[in-house]
Amino acid sequence: MEQDPPLLPREKLLHHGVGSLSDAELLALFLHTGYKDMHVLAFAQSLLHEFGSLHRLLSADYASFKAVRGIGKAKYAQLHAIAELARRYYRSRGVQALSFNSPHQVREYIQSQLISEEREIFLVLFLNNKNHVIKCERMFTGTLGHVEVHPREIIREAMKSNAAAVILAHNHPSGIAEPSKADRMITSRIVKACLFMDIRVLDHLVIGQGEYVSFAERGWI
Repeated sequence: MEQDPPLLPREKLLHHGVGSLSDAELLALFLHTGYKDMHVLAFAQSLLHEFGSLHRLLSADYASFKAVRGIGKAKYAQLHAIAELARRYYRSRGVQALSFNSPHQVREYIQSQLISEEREIFLVLFLNNKNHVIKCERMFTGTLGHVEVHPREIIREAMKSNAAAVILAHNHPSGIAEPSKADRMITSRIVKACLFMDIRVLDHLVIGQGEYVSFAERGWI
């Protein structure tokens, strides 16, 4: 019996939902066209292979695109617009809708805030006693490889917000999410300071390029 031909990305989305699409199929929907001798889906697959991941593709600078066949200024602008649209989508949802009971959504929100930063940013989510996020604050801004963090400032902001718990997060602009010795030391200091004030530290997320490390998942908190 002859099988039906595979659905194109748009038809697949309409029949089975957007979650059924691969990264390449989603990318093909936005690119619309490939180039001579290469269909748009094959072109999308080649871009993902060239850059290594969807995240690396969408966060690459124009210099990285110049050597890639089929990518001009128009497609480069289109891809960066997609990334910015995703960031604005997460911001528009409102941080108050987040809950530690949905760690995947919390992580996605944090990644959307830190993904394109060129310096280390240390942010804190303040939560109430039901683990719902009260607010998100960028507490400290540093350099390419370092950010100075003051636990007392986090405690002060938690007390002002009447927070019962916090989630810590910072980025590594180098792209490697593995926490440093300094990251672990400052986390330990914050945990001890918060414990003294009866504030729980639920997690510390370190965000890299397309990867993350959770202190809670590692059993470090």
